[in-house]
Amino acid sequence: MDIALLVPGPFDTVSGGYEYDRRIVAGLRALGHQVRVVELAGRHPLPDEAALASACAALAALPVDTHVVVDGLGLPAFEPVLDQLAARGAVGLIHHPTALEHGNPGPVRDALRAAEAAIFPRMARLVATSPLTARRLPEEFGADPARIAVVEPGTDPAPRSAGSGGEGCAILAVGTLVPRKGHDVLLRALATLPDLDWRLTIAGAPRDPVHADGLAALAEELGIAQRVTLAGEVTGEALDALWAGADLFALATWWEGYGMAAAEALARGLPLAITAGGAIAEVVPEGAAIVAPPGEHALLGRGMRRPIFDRALRAEMAEAAWQAGQRLPRWQDRAAAFAAELDKAAA
Repeated sequence: MDIALLVPGPFDTVSGGYEYDRRIVAGLRALGHQVRVVELAGRHPLPDEAALASACAALAALPVDTHVVVDGLGLPAFEPVLDQLAARGAVGLIHHPTALEHGNPGPVRDALRAAEAAIFPRMARLVATSPLTARRLPEEFGADPARIAVVEPGTDPAPRSAGSGGEGCAILAVGTLVPRKGHDVLLRALATLPDLDWRLTIAGAPRDPVHADGLAALAEELGIAQRVTLAGEVTGEALDALWAGADLFALATWWEGYGMAAAEALARGLPLAITAGGAIAEVVPEGAAIVAPPGEHALLGRGMRRPIFDRALRAEMAEAAWQAGQRLPRWQDRAAAFAAELDKAAA
């Protein structure tokens, strides 16, 4: 197949959604498909004039026999050319609807919801990255259930985390510094545990600089700044080292379309402390994690108390996480599943 993935640039952005896109593209190419990546200019997901112009030009430039796939982050920019997009039998790749992004002002959410409710039903196929997202597309956006498929992210085989080896508990959070990830909720939760020996590293790009500065200020206000490291964007061997030296993974997210960082924690046998925001609660099995409702920092802190000080409990949770992690889908079969959905869209 000749496939084009249209995605807001830059394509090398560090996030779970972009990592999914990159792995699917690499897998499709390995299967022999021709895949071009078209980076869309402008502001996304609420498009400005540059984004609208880029989307129009990108679609017009593609040969007629190309399978068109648009990452959901860029889909709202195609609303003015929706008829052309539908005529091309385009496929939408939905990590999570942009209207569900936590922290957007009401008018922005309303505009995105209106755009997605107009676009989603016109797609030849929607590929969601979790069953939960797939279930919400018909209910909230009017998409045809018969045109919705799920291709969950994969995981790579990974060495089991050895832990910090120290007396305290090394906690790792992985996620971009945006309101949806709930890092502020996690800080407030940990601030309720001043009597315990813990330290937190948050690895994530400061995608929202104002929010990132606010997190640093919040840590100071709560009196825990000396225990918290905002490591910024971490990749490669440095990120592997953080995974290897962690005792507990934590993410107080408001919403996840899947929860790739949580899946990575499972693949490495790390116990988890999470909030049940979106699909992440369906990824993480009972016994491997303590789970609190989104935004409930007091309940999250209460739940984290025992695994932080009780090494035996952490070991039990780690074993449950390791066993679950070995059953997760692998990246090697994800591209084939995605290609099968493109075939169905073209049928």
